[in-house]
Amino acid sequence: QLKLVESGGGLVQPGGSLRLSCAASGLTLDYYAIGWFRQAPGKEREGVSCISRFSTVGNYEDSVKGRFTISRDGTKRAVYLQMNDVKSEDAAVYYCAARAGPGSDCETGDMDYWGKGTLVTVSS
Repeated sequence: QLKLVESGGGLVQPGGSLRLSCAASGLTLDYYAIGWFRQAPGKEREGVSCISRFSTVGNYEDSVKGRFTISRDGTKRAVYLQMNDVKSEDAAVYYCAARAGPGSDCETGDMDYWGKGTLVTVSS
């Protein structure tokens, strides 16, 4: 059983940066596609970024392209989401999720394991 724990959320000013972490206990994340998702109040959960298994290159939702970067930790037990030039519309609870198997997509309904989320608040 893969357990995911997000951390790194908090209060950030518009234009600021934040790095979210998704850590796995006891297992390597290299065998899983990892996705970052977010859910703002009153909105559906949406995919933000996804990195396929064994890969170091991610794909991104259009609104975060050029601002967010997904990466894998060298220990293979964590995946990060570097958030730069944060905007007010980025405020949400951010979740990481894992999917076993090949492919570069992270669809909400296809993910096998979910963390409990970390809150990102954007305010000046």
